[in-house]
Amino acid sequence: MAFYFVQFLTGLASAASLFLVASGLSIIFGVTRIVNFAHGAFYMLGAYVAFTLTERFSGAIGFWGGIVAAALIVAAIGVLVEMVLLRRIYQAPELFQLLATFGLTLMVEDLVVLIWGPSDLLGRRAPGFKGAVDFFGQNIPSYDLLLIALGPVVLGLLWLLFQRTRWGVLVRAATQDRDMVAALGVNQKWLFTSVFAVGVFLAALGGALQIPRDAVHHAMDLRIIVDVFVVVVIGGLGSIVGAFVAAVLVSELNAFGILVFPKISIILVFLVMAAVLIVRPWGLFGKAEAPARRTPGLTVNPWRPLTSNERLAAIAALVLAATLPLVGGNYALTVGSEIAIFVIFAASLHFLMSVGGLASFGHAAYFGLGAYGVAFLAKLAGLPMMVSLLLGPLLGLAGAAVFGFFAVQLSGVYFAMLTLAFAQIVWSIAFQWVAVTGGDNGILGVWPEPWAASPAHFYWLALGVAALAVAALRIIVFSPFGFALRATRDSPLRGEAIGIDGKRIQWTAFVIAGTVAGIAGALFAYLKGSVFPDNLGISLSVDALVMVLLGGVETVSGAIVGAIVYKALSIWLVSQTDLSKLVLGGFIVLIVVAFPKGIVGILETIRHRRQSSSPKPALLGIESAE
Repeated sequence: MAFYFVQFLTGLASAASLFLVASGLSIIFGVTRIVNFAHGAFYMLGAYVAFTLTERFSGAIGFWGGIVAAALIVAAIGVLVEMVLLRRIYQAPELFQLLATFGLTLMVEDLVVLIWGPSDLLGRRAPGFKGAVDFFGQNIPSYDLLLIALGPVVLGLLWLLFQRTRWGVLVRAATQDRDMVAALGVNQKWLFTSVFAVGVFLAALGGALQIPRDAVHHAMDLRIIVDVFVVVVIGGLGSIVGAFVAAVLVSELNAFGILVFPKISIILVFLVMAAVLIVRPWGLFGKAEAPARRTPGLTVNPWRPLTSNERLAAIAALVLAATLPLVGGNYALTVGSEIAIFVIFAASLHFLMSVGGLASFGHAAYFGLGAYGVAFLAKLAGLPMMVSLLLGPLLGLAGAAVFGFFAVQLSGVYFAMLTLAFAQIVWSIAFQWVAVTGGDNGILGVWPEPWAASPAHFYWLALGVAALAVAALRIIVFSPFGFALRATRDSPLRGEAIGIDGKRIQWTAFVIAGTVAGIAGALFAYLKGSVFPDNLGISLSVDALVMVLLGGVETVSGAIVGAIVYKALSIWLVSQTDLSKLVLGGFIVLIVVAFPKGIVGILETIRHRRQSSSPKPALLGIESAE
């Protein structure tokens, strides 16, 4: 019993730090609607800066003063980021703000390595809390008891801040309906800045308080951000009490899951998250969001099928790409195959996001399921390559059919978070079901047959499948089904009034997108010759989002350009510099600020302006006659 009690207290100590970070993200997201992937980076910066300050200044005052000073310094950095970067893109599509914060995260990861080095850093023990308390033979670190007490204290202070101050009332109002707050004359610009500062301060404080417990390393941001998103969604956006309760729930599940359910311990929190979203989509303590006000005129031009000249140009580009084996070596062909595969993957997500209006944060699940489907058929069943390529993506189809049925019942960020939960469940199964998936060792030896083994032949195969997949998706976009899907995206009530079953249409689109992603995963398995749980990971889902947003989510062909540019640039940078994340992140941020509609979107805008400004022949004739 004493052991379980100590385990419970350990969970509460972890919950305190998790609550600090999650409450900050909940406040920021509730008011600004920014899916701030950089929140984990601020948490990591808080830990690194606190390590430096506490090592430089001695004594209790130096240590605790360094903790608070680190949080304030990082909060000031957060204010600078909000004013210089985020303030410029508040009017851009919300997912572009996600792209900007993801680019910022990449930059911070390389910056901390550049400044503090790649090695783990061990902080000193907290003065006054270096010992342990004995409880029936079990030792409880006194610092854990401090954190346990700190959690409710911070909760109480935040409750007073949001319930007893005018600023807190404005923040709570903006969480529910920020457009109405703006209509009442509140300066949203400075409200957003102050909210971002408070949120970053809490994240940095949570990171700084971890240095006596854990080593400081450059992967802290990704380790914490997933749990933080889970806590925010379970608790409810904008709810501080919800964040506290959810942080305790998640931390205790992590503490006891390994003891009670060792084979599914990683899945537990995501199962709870999925269950909460299905039963109560706005979280345990959240409130249903006000209907979103769509901004008219975001799309540059109404979508249309390709003209004859554009089709000829597309065919010419495809023929030109097919000549790569004539001039490129094996490395270039391997890179080309990978780019072609990720064109398929990005196009599948782009179809779901642009036509369906459904932003999935867990699209890698179906990519990975397609890869595992091929591996099972090729290695376990011994089926030929073509049969495996045809049947393997069906595993992605099955996953999309099951998960999509529940996901399409939600919308907006709750849809995105449920797709993330499902993807993490699949990743956890692949990681822990070692007897079937090989766990972290993966499934090896998934090699193509001799007819496709050469880099040139495999490149032509990948390129051909990519061309067919993109063409098929484009045909669907301009089919009656595609128009029904767009009607559901733009006006669900009007679509329902004319007899469109919106949920069924969206579910079908989800299955189509998942199947195409499974095709990409199947090819990827043969390209790499192996399958690992990372093929299902959140980082791959984020990569797909970046490709789509970089190319232009409001364009029909943006995914193709985004995938080519992002994948080629990331591969090239890795071979050219040790600071590839810093350069790539800076490029992404530059694209977001300079071209908020994406690469293809800005090209369409330029072409549209030239067509509008060029004088028409008839008008020229009238002017010359006069």
